[in-house]
Amino acid sequence: MEIVQYSFFINAAVAITLISIVAGVVGTYIVSRRMIFVAGGITHASFGGLGLGVYLGISPTLTALIFALASAFGVEALSQRKRVREDSAIAVIWALGMALGVIFIYITPGYNTGLTGFLFGDILTITAKDLLIYALYTLFVLLVSIVYRNEILYTAFDREFAKIRGVKVKLVEYIAMTVISMAIILTVKLIGIMLLLSFLSLPQMSAELYTRNYNRLVLLSIFISFTGGVLGLLLSTFVNVPTSATIVFVLVLIYAILWGVKRITVQKSLKEQH
Repeated sequence: MEIVQYSFFINAAVAITLISIVAGVVGTYIVSRRMIFVAGGITHASFGGLGLGVYLGISPTLTALIFALASAFGVEALSQRKRVREDSAIAVIWALGMALGVIFIYITPGYNTGLTGFLFGDILTITAKDLLIYALYTLFVLLVSIVYRNEILYTAFDREFAKIRGVKVKLVEYIAMTVISMAIILTVKLIGIMLLLSFLSLPQMSAELYTRNYNRLVLLSIFISFTGGVLGLLLSTFVNVPTSATIVFVLVLIYAILWGVKRITVQKSLKEQH
């Protein structure tokens, strides 16, 4: 337990708490709207922004955010106007972003060791400045989810019904894409591009096994994200493996356990009825 005395461990634990809240709110919206593939496209497209930032010698996070927002708005606009199928647009942006990232990194003189952190994540290197950014963004997400609660619910489950109720669906969707893009970029340093989607989908999948109520999905997803994050962090210190991979492994394990318990409960209930 001496590990809890170190500042890097405390910073990691605080980051997990903040990102769990964001993952619960944003991830539930993503899963409800069946946007996992869209989130994947934005995530990998942002790699082009990371490469550009490294090449220009400016903040990779800023350039990645610009790439992510451009990709999100581009996919949303193309799919809404029916000019290109959504999955096709995502596939193109996904591939283009990765290709540009590789090119920019290749032509950058020297070797950038910090890039590995964006790919695979390094939660133990999170600083007080990172925590401040996470905290401000978490407050922003909570504010948006409270102010636009009804609009988000209507748009997430039935766009046509939302239009009938007078909701500005396009505005809500663009706001949602902005929030999602920011969540993806700010979470990259926590678990990396390769593992980000798992953190934004596995807790929600686990929560859906036991409830369909949107508010309960959010709360249960936050709890599962936090539990998996803390257990993964502790486990990684004992077995000496990358923390990000351990967190995702624990989240998968939690889903498997909850799925097994749910299945046993359903079978037992059916036997009692007969």
